[in-house]
Amino acid sequence: MKRIFIDPAKCGGCKNCSVACMEAHRRDGGQGVYTLDLTDPENVSRNRIIADGLGGYKPIFCRHCDIPDCAGACMSGALYKNMENGLVEYDEDKCAACYMCVMSCRYGVPAISPDRKRMIKCDFCVHLEEGPACVRACPKKAIEVREV
Repeated sequence: MKRIFIDPAKCGGCKNCSVACMEAHRRDGGQGVYTLDLTDPENVSRNRIIADGLGGYKPIFCRHCDIPDCAGACMSGALYKNMENGLVEYDEDKCAACYMCVMSCRYGVPAISPDRKRMIKCDFCVHLEEGPACVRACPKKAIEVREV
C-alpha cells in the first residue's frame, strides 16, 4: 500500500500542491494551470496549507487512515476503506451530504463542497497514471509517496 507523507519542516507554504490538486480535479474540462480559474469555487483543492503562527506551515492532507473516523461516521457508506489499495475512497453518488465525515476526522481533512452537495477529500489522484499531482508539484520535495 502507498501513502502520502509530508515533512512540514520542508514546506515553504508556496501552495503549489494545492494548485496542482485543483488542476488535477477541475470540473470544467480544461487542462493546464494557466487556464485554471482560481476564483471559481468549483476548483477546490483537496489539501490545505495553513500558517502555523511560528513562521512555518502546517500541511493538511488525507492520511488514508487504517481505521478512518470519517468512514466510520459515514451513515450512507459513501466513504469506505478499500482494503486492497489501502485508500479511503468516496462514492459521491451515495453521499447524503450529512457531513459527519467532516465533523469526525481528527485531522480536519474532509471539506464541504462549494455547492454543499458533497464532501471533498484526497483521492490519491487514482485517475492520474503518474500518481498524486501534489507530490510532483512540490518544489521542496516536502511531499512524497511511500510504501507502508
